[in-house]
Amino acid sequence: MKIQCQKSQLVEAVSNVQRAVSSKSTLAALEGILLKTTTNGDLKLCGYDLELGITTVIEAQVDEPGEVVLSARLFGDIVRRLPDETVTILVDEKMITQITCGPSEFSIVGIPSSEYPELPSVEGASSIDLTSPILKSMIRQTLFAVADTDAKPVHTGTLFNIENGIIRLVSVDGYRLAMRTEMINLKFEEEDEIRFVVPGKTLSEVIKLLPDQDENVEILVGRRHIIFKIEKYSVISRLLEGEFLDYKAAIPAQFTTEVTVNTRNLINSVERVSLLITDRLKSPVRCIFSEDGEIKISCVTSIGKANDELSAQITGPEVEIGFNNRYLLDALRNADTDEVKVQLTGPVSPMKIVPTQGDSFLFLVLPVRLKQE
Repeated sequence: MKIQCQKSQLVEAVSNVQRAVSSKSTLAALEGILLKTTTNGDLKLCGYDLELGITTVIEAQVDEPGEVVLSARLFGDIVRRLPDETVTILVDEKMITQITCGPSEFSIVGIPSSEYPELPSVEGASSIDLTSPILKSMIRQTLFAVADTDAKPVHTGTLFNIENGIIRLVSVDGYRLAMRTEMINLKFEEEDEIRFVVPGKTLSEVIKLLPDQDENVEILVGRRHIIFKIEKYSVISRLLEGEFLDYKAAIPAQFTTEVTVNTRNLINSVERVSLLITDRLKSPVRCIFSEDGEIKISCVTSIGKANDELSAQITGPEVEIGFNNRYLLDALRNADTDEVKVQLTGPVSPMKIVPTQGDSFLFLVLPVRLKQE
């Protein structure tokens, strides 16, 4: 194989596909990046760890077609440090790979591509189109609530639920729930509800590749795998299996107290009292939503106490309730509206956070039992 390509394109491609490469594997090829010339005269790069794969294509001058697997760590380190000139990659029949760029020259040992596992195909897939900014905001506003333990593996991913022309993304970790809703135009006849769960790890990589521009993203969903097609990148991932939480039943249908409050003011107030809370000094944030239109927020730890107040529009009886400060702040920081509605039903029921208009997002945060002061 002999190809020439621009260093800038190669560095970007290697940096992105490298994130899907296994750091340690019993199969040496999985610690590498597959380089393969295409029939169109381009260079395809692939990283894969048997659960997540990222592929892309860059422009190249192909003098001799071929393919090779190179150590992702070593190859990545080399190309990032090359001068800003044209890169030439030459592979002989023994997989000895010469990388030349200006005065710099490296010779490293490659692995035959026959040892590289084939990426799964998604046959009979359903196709969904979303614009990049919408998908990006949907992932951002739900990914924070994905479970980070394997107590229930299906909850380490985000549920995609499509029905009646609406797509919902839902994440839950046992302490909070995040849901994001959008209208959608489907390419296929929707007969039944469609549900699948995408690993949080996959969505963390997808969101890094999504451009801010109004580009179209195609999502292909099969029985066991999913592909996100983002510009020149394809992200393929296995889907998670298992029974996801019945989120519709988990969301309270009624409330007794409703609070309309400036989102930034509430975040600032919770952040101030949280200055006394550390991983070693854990303590809940006490919130009193009083009938006189004041939210009183306080915290007590072994090093001191903090109190703060802010005004809000409050209807219904007074509620005194405690929260894990991080869970409360995560929800508020991912609300993308100037004001939010906070809906409560006493001190032991979840807090619901929704926009003042529409239903684009919904966050639930479970309370923490407070000690008597």
